[in-house]
Amino acid sequence: MKNIILFFIMVVSITTVKAQDITFVGTAQPAVVVGQQFQIAYTINSLQGTDFRMSPTATENFDNLMGPSVSTSSSTQIVNGKALNSTTRTYTYIFAAKKEGTFTIEPASIKVGNSEYKSNPLTIKVLPPDKAAQAQGGGQAQAGNAASSAGISNDGIFLRIIASNRNVYEQEGFLVTFKLYTLYNLRGASSLKFPEFEGFLAQDIEQKGDTQWVLENYNGHNYNTAILKQTVLYPQRSGQITIGSAKVDAIVRLRNQSRGRSFFDDFFDTYQDVQKELTTQPITIDVKPLPSGKPASFSGSVGSFTMTSTINKTSLKANEAVTINLVIKGTGNIKLAKNPEIKFPNDFEIYDPKVENNIRVTTAGSSGTKTIEYMAIPRFAGDFEIPPVEFSYFDTKAGAYKTLTTEAYKLHVEKGEGGADAPVISNYTNRESVKFLGKDIRYIRTGKVHFIKNKDIFFGSFLYIMAYLMLAVLFIVFFIIYRKQVKENSNIALVRTKKANKTAVRRLKKAEKLLHENKEEPFYEEVLRALWGYLSDKLNIPQSELNKENVAVELAKYGVDDTLIAEFLDIINTCEFARYAPSGTSGAMDKLFAETINAIDNMEKTIKK
Repeated sequence: MKNIILFFIMVVSITTVKAQDITFVGTAQPAVVVGQQFQIAYTINSLQGTDFRMSPTATENFDNLMGPSVSTSSSTQIVNGKALNSTTRTYTYIFAAKKEGTFTIEPASIKVGNSEYKSNPLTIKVLPPDKAAQAQGGGQAQAGNAASSAGISNDGIFLRIIASNRNVYEQEGFLVTFKLYTLYNLRGASSLKFPEFEGFLAQDIEQKGDTQWVLENYNGHNYNTAILKQTVLYPQRSGQITIGSAKVDAIVRLRNQSRGRSFFDDFFDTYQDVQKELTTQPITIDVKPLPSGKPASFSGSVGSFTMTSTINKTSLKANEAVTINLVIKGTGNIKLAKNPEIKFPNDFEIYDPKVENNIRVTTAGSSGTKTIEYMAIPRFAGDFEIPPVEFSYFDTKAGAYKTLTTEAYKLHVEKGEGGADAPVISNYTNRESVKFLGKDIRYIRTGKVHFIKNKDIFFGSFLYIMAYLMLAVLFIVFFIIYRKQVKENSNIALVRTKKANKTAVRRLKKAEKLLHENKEEPFYEEVLRALWGYLSDKLNIPQSELNKENVAVELAKYGVDDTLIAEFLDIINTCEFARYAPSGTSGAMDKLFAETINAIDNMEKTIKK
């Protein structure tokens, strides 16, 4: 009976351990100085851990001064009225660094029940001793003593701007870091002012949590450093572009020193907080233009990308939708990449593509996926082919243009429910569903016929002849109008041009809704989509082939004055910049929305088709 009870307790304890999520994490300082003592700790959220083992790589480059010492802690949290208890066990070591370099300690291991868990590896950078500390025997203290008598040294605290690459291609992203270096006791920093990054599109990297201080050896001194801001920049033009200065007010705590020190002054030192303005020096970035020989499908994408495509079906009926999904994946200015053009057959009704971005900005740049969904509806039966889609980009590593190509799709379209000749009504403006015309033939009335005698003879009279002539004239007029409308409807380019204003207004209504909801980035994206769509429809140029240069040339051909062209391009530039450096107010969004409507209205008055 006793053995059965023990077995039951063991089964319950093992089940409880497996039921919870085990985490086993190692922590250590990222940087230390040769000879400096530091801690390495491994923590597991279970008291059932046994057979803890640290990697032998720890003692290869570090001296084990003490450990492991084991400690246990527990905490209770009340979440939604329920008490949650958590218990952790920590194994702590004290090490000292033997030599400088960067060393990796392989994962430690521990067993919980029948399972073995491994921690994360630890990378520790060992810095050389501070030159000032070796020469004067003071290190950090020496900096403090010098500061108290002669003010704050410029070498003791300063701000740097660090560019990961100062020689880049146009649209090639690079990282800019603003880092604070100090040998003093820093109490805080305020009034941070960073440059505007003129000539660049900027994407800030989110700083998570509190400021992390890391030891770094720079110019022979070991400074405490903190990153204040990191931004990925994309140059928008070639040539030399200067990044302006950044400023920050640092508050340093200094010790007051009296002229005649007594024995008691060593026990009752007084301190004061001194403010010092730190400023970075401007830096210049050399931006190389993209080389010649751009492919026809190139639209400004720079980086490294892959592209895949899928289609929902290749056999369907008339008036059923076909959907093609393109997924562009990679690293670079992926968010700026224009949608590749899919050339559907002429008899297909095409809808605006739906775009979904899943992009993350890190110190390595912008990376992620851009998914584009294209939908079209065939109106007639037959066999059709959708040609391959091309997407070109400039590979900065290879220094050459590369073109990605999808496969071609063959579609077999059968007759719809109404038959191949069933008349349909297509609303190109609202994209409504197809509607079949109802039956409009009435039966001839049967039954007894009643004649009414009319004394006036209308047949052959003047009114009779005029009525015939009027009917003939009306028939000719309606026939001409009908033929003209049929001809215009068959000209898809002309239909798009005439509907350009209505389509833009419909898109701007969505932007107006986003404006009222104060959704800044989607608002600018919708305004930008409306402008590019309007120009594509008005000039009859696919969006994939549109850019700021050929838009200005084409508008000038239609007699649009330079002021209106500049106004359009300014709105586009404002939207593109605001999407990646959002700092506007609702008032700025209102003003931009009004300027967009006014610009499209003026364009309609200038270009009349």
